[in-house]
Amino acid sequence: MYTGQTERLALRSTISIARAGDAAFVVTVDDGTTRTVHDVTVTPQDVARYAPGMAAGRLVRASFQFLLEREPKEAILQRFELPTIERYFPEYPSKIRELL
Repeated sequence: MYTGQTERLALRSTISIARAGDAAFVVTVDDGTTRTVHDVTVTPQDVARYAPGMAAGRLVRASFQFLLEREPKEAILQRFELPTIERYFPEYPSKIRELL
């Protein structure tokens, strides 16, 4: 089970991920001044599509790295299903594989 992984990014943000159910994650992004909290749904089908063979938590972390390279944490939706990223960023499927 994937719980509590924290990642320090070059952008000086900390991404903390906690599993909140079978397909649910709570992601906190903290830049030392402010933090945002996001509820993300990631199904087994999402993992199979975007990151075959990877843990869902690893895909979530990489997805937030991807998002933070493109927008401030405050612009990231508070609640979303992982495929929503592709609607806003069509390059997501190919770029996420580079981050994994």
